[in-house]
Amino acid sequence: MNQVPTVTLSHGTAMPRIGLGTSPMNDADAERAVGTALELGYRLIDTAENYRNETGVGRALKNAPRDEVFVTSKFNKRWHSVDGARQAFEASAEKLGVEYLDLLLIHWPNPQQDRYVEAWQGLITLREAGLVRAIGTSNFKPAHLQRLIDETGVAPEVNQVQLSPVWAKAAEREFHAAHGIVTEAWSPLGKGTDLLSHPTVRQIAKAHERPAGQVVLRWETQQDVVPIPKSADRGRLAENLAVFDFDLTDGELSALAGLDGTARSAADSDHTGH
Repeated sequence: MNQVPTVTLSHGTAMPRIGLGTSPMNDADAERAVGTALELGYRLIDTAENYRNETGVGRALKNAPRDEVFVTSKFNKRWHSVDGARQAFEASAEKLGVEYLDLLLIHWPNPQQDRYVEAWQGLITLREAGLVRAIGTSNFKPAHLQRLIDETGVAPEVNQVQLSPVWAKAAEREFHAAHGIVTEAWSPLGKGTDLLSHPTVRQIAKAHERPAGQVVLRWETQQDVVPIPKSADRGRLAENLAVFDFDLTDGELSALAGLDGTARSAADSDHTGH
């Protein structure tokens, strides 16, 4: 079994440095993928209310000791209030079949609704009650994060963003690091782009005799980003997990960072969300 290293979040919880994303799997597919992932050594599983697969994820989780798996979920804008965050937690926990969550995130800031600070206050209350071990955000820009900090005095422990070499998010990562926020990456392999076939990626992969996906994931993990690649294929799941036994050079890291901006624009959370 692969032993995945961890990062300690600002409130003291240890989070695995790579995990499994489950969007857009349905319940049956999520149950199979999570079950396989757990067998292979994955210990971070990421789902969300909006994925509509928490029940399937929960069925797979029953086969592993609860205290060995770091379970993350996220909630939608209809729960953006102090009481709403509690309701969102209860709904996710019930579907997942767990008594607590390791990490609960606000899925999108939805600034037009302008209630994400209330949602954040609700998450703080949940953490104080011991119902969630860690709290964070997803798709928040530095301006959104700064407002949370200014109005509550509490910074998120994690911010999950769309990130890969073609969406390097250097400014966001710098802000996160300055405030003790761990950067987590969804679409870490550049879904919908030609990242894995880009000549730069292929050249580096050839030099290390590694698959292109491992090179991209290693670029992220070497910069303290926690990627959550999605796959249902056993071979690819194993491949994605095996990225901690080689290192990219500084030149290779820079070359991959140079791909930033070469693909379609990333999702804009000032205008996108649910």
